[in-house]
Amino acid sequence: MCVVVLILHANVIFAQDASESDTLAFAQIYFDKMSFNFGDLTQGDKIEHIFEFKNVGKSPLILSNVLSTCGCTVPEWSKEPILYDSTGAIKVIFDSSLKIGRQNKVITVRSNSKQGDFHLKITGMVLPSAKSKKGN
Repeated sequence: MCVVVLILHANVIFAQDASESDTLAFAQIYFDKMSFNFGDLTQGDKIEHIFEFKNVGKSPLILSNVLSTCGCTVPEWSKEPILYDSTGAIKVIFDSSLKIGRQNKVITVRSNSKQGDFHLKITGMVLPSAKSKKGN
C-alpha cells in the first residue's frame, strides 16, 4: 500500500501601508476649496473664479489637462511644472449668455498627482435679463 501525502503551503502576502515619506515622493495636489457658488447672475454676465492649489508632494506637479462640462465654462491654467511646496491656480470663466436657471458645472483636473483626477465645481443661479423678460 502506498500513501501519498500532499503538503500545501500557502504564502500569504500582506500589503504594508506606505509610510508618509514614501507617499510624499510623488506629486500631490491640495486644493483649499474645491467648489465655488457664484450666487445669482443676470443672464449675459460673465464671472471668473480662481481655484488655488499647492503641490504637497516631493515631485514636480504637472497639470496635463483641465476640462469643463460645457463650452460656457473655460478653464485657464499654467502649463509649467509646480515644484514641491509651491502653489498654482486654475482660473475658471463662466459665461451665462445662453444659460438660465440653476447651474452646476464640473471642471476635471488631470495631473500626475498620485490621487488621480480632481473635480472642481461651480454652482449658482442665472436669472433672466431685463431684455429676455420683455420678450415674454
